[in-house]
Amino acid sequence: MSTAIAEQPYNYKVVRQFTIMTVVWGVVGMAMGVLIASQLVWPQMNFDLPWTSFGRLRPLHTNLVIFGFAGSAQFAASYYAVQRTCQARLFSDRLAAFTFWGWQAVILILLATLPLGYTTTKEYAEIEFAGAVWMAIVWVAYGVVFFGTLLRRKTKHLYVGNWFFGAFIVVIAMLHVVNHLSIPVDWFKSYPVYSGATDAMVQWWYGHNAVGFFLTTGFLGMMYYFVPKQANRPVYSYRLSIVHFWALITLYIWAGPHHLHYTALPDWAQSLGMVMSIILLAPSWGGMINGMMTLSGAWHKLRSDPILRFLVLSLAFYGMSTFEGPMMAIKTVNALSHYTDWTIGHVHAGALGWVAMITFGAVYHMVPKLWGREQMHSVGLINVHFWLATIGTVLYIASMWVNGITQGLMWRAINEDGTLTYSFVEALQASHPGFVVRLVGGLFFLTGMLLMAYNTWRTVRAGQPAVAYVSAATH
Repeated sequence: MSTAIAEQPYNYKVVRQFTIMTVVWGVVGMAMGVLIASQLVWPQMNFDLPWTSFGRLRPLHTNLVIFGFAGSAQFAASYYAVQRTCQARLFSDRLAAFTFWGWQAVILILLATLPLGYTTTKEYAEIEFAGAVWMAIVWVAYGVVFFGTLLRRKTKHLYVGNWFFGAFIVVIAMLHVVNHLSIPVDWFKSYPVYSGATDAMVQWWYGHNAVGFFLTTGFLGMMYYFVPKQANRPVYSYRLSIVHFWALITLYIWAGPHHLHYTALPDWAQSLGMVMSIILLAPSWGGMINGMMTLSGAWHKLRSDPILRFLVLSLAFYGMSTFEGPMMAIKTVNALSHYTDWTIGHVHAGALGWVAMITFGAVYHMVPKLWGREQMHSVGLINVHFWLATIGTVLYIASMWVNGITQGLMWRAINEDGTLTYSFVEALQASHPGFVVRLVGGLFFLTGMLLMAYNTWRTVRAGQPAVAYVSAATH
């Protein structure tokens, strides 16, 4: 090993920073979720203050969890995986550091502005003009670091996980810029350049693909790296992974109109969204099966490895969510589910079951390696976290399914004279037990997150920042 090569370690500093903030924003964002869930059980929890009302805190919860928790996790995982699979240090240490501090600034902007009511009102795109511009700048820097690292790679082969990370970075940039095209009035108020049904179409082209690329494609990149690593098995089918990639990114972008069934959107656009959503089931399940089959010959490891359990369970929830989504996109099903808690349950089947579970597995895999430890401080606590997260997710989803179907049926019930059988308030009263169960599920999930934070803190405190060299390490 030559001295010149040996002296180039991977840039683990920025990975460590993003990993820590994944845990921090996870705790804050999920605590906010529990608070707003409690507001639906006890309306007094709004505290009669405008900035603590459900309408202000709900978008703050979604943004903290998506951009703070999930976003930090993807920065950490992509920076970690791209270096190790390319056998190359990150393209620019300064630019990588800028992406960390810049991204934390984005989250702080959200934390300050949303409770004050500064919002575009667009789902997952609530950040107002100045924050949206800053977010775009940070994201472009992220792209430069990631693709610059790919160009510096010492390996001839471009690992499939990097294809997913790359697509996630490029498409999110496109979605963010197009949906945020607006006419600014001042730093905290702007008006979109689109109007009416066009504005709705652009928003849900963005909104569904924020789920499709920010909360799916990037995490599939994590899956293709961490599942084989933790199972110590090669990817089941590399050919399937490439088919999965191209089919997914080709189809996902067309599915957005299924959010706008029975609206002013042209009927052909609604039907196109429905058909593309149903076809999308094939590549989604192809990826899920590929991940599951990677465990061939290693299923016995699930008995003793709770990290692998997190990763495998996340794939099971991914399979379930990507079956449920296309079914809910069918117009006749959507007539029952639309605007009900069933939609909330579906979102959280993906958010808690897929995104959070695979993030937990990835963080538990990375933390010991980043701080020079053999394993996490307590494997027992990882086990407890696994069961708390699983039970919490199931309680959440089941309660929202029951609530959603109840609401849909009550809203559609009609008397013989054509009047509505139930008032909206009666449907709300019938939903109350489901809100209670959801709150319990959220408390279970948050408790697991707090255990993870404690476990991570103890592991970091006992360890030292690890150094891995480009030439010595293998992917």
